[in-house]
Amino acid sequence: MGRGEAGTKKHISLETWDSKLAGVKVPKEDMNRLIMNFLVTEGYVEAARTFEKESGTPPGVNLDAITDRMEVRRALQGGDVDTAIERVNDLDPEILESQPQLYFHLQQQRLIELIRGGSVESALDFAQECLAPLAEENAEFLEELERTVALLAFEDSKASPVGDLMDVAQRQKTASELNAAILASQAQEREPRLPLLLKMLLWAQAQLDERASYPRVNDLATAALVPPTKGE
Repeated sequence: MGRGEAGTKKHISLETWDSKLAGVKVPKEDMNRLIMNFLVTEGYVEAARTFEKESGTPPGVNLDAITDRMEVRRALQGGDVDTAIERVNDLDPEILESQPQLYFHLQQQRLIELIRGGSVESALDFAQECLAPLAEENAEFLEELERTVALLAFEDSKASPVGDLMDVAQRQKTASELNAAILASQAQEREPRLPLLLKMLLWAQAQLDERASYPRVNDLATAALVPPTKGE
């Protein structure tokens, strides 16, 4: 029988699993640094200040600079692309100058906001004058531009096959891309470590599923251990 087939898995009880987990000691300082990393990267300035006072964990960065970064993100999430671009250029004009894909996505978001506001003529002019030149020599940009302009072909653009571009999630996607670029320009991590650790947990469980039946974490929000089903 091959690995992972019925009857070959090792069974690990909840009691045994709990006992092994209890033997793993994670320094409190490491946990505090993980929390601070999340707060700083995601831009929770006041929470970071409070956590620094309560835990004595230094943020490792100037928290005032985080405030500037969050103003850029909030502007973009609110659909104010012009203000976001203006403020990111105030922070570091090289960010957009050195990243054509990011610059295109910001201009694409500008076009989406014009379409959202019902400015059809302005949207067409902007697409032709500002986005078409960027897409001429880049097939990926051209495809994205065509998808965005296609919104104009539908009376209800949100219900169209490309309606996802009108979702708040599209603003969030662009804001996250810009946020990561600002972090990189400041020699900071582009993503918090905590979500990466959670992804590693899910990957590790998927690998272990082939070899054993064991208490799993199915709900990351509660991190509750689910005992293995008998007979697994």
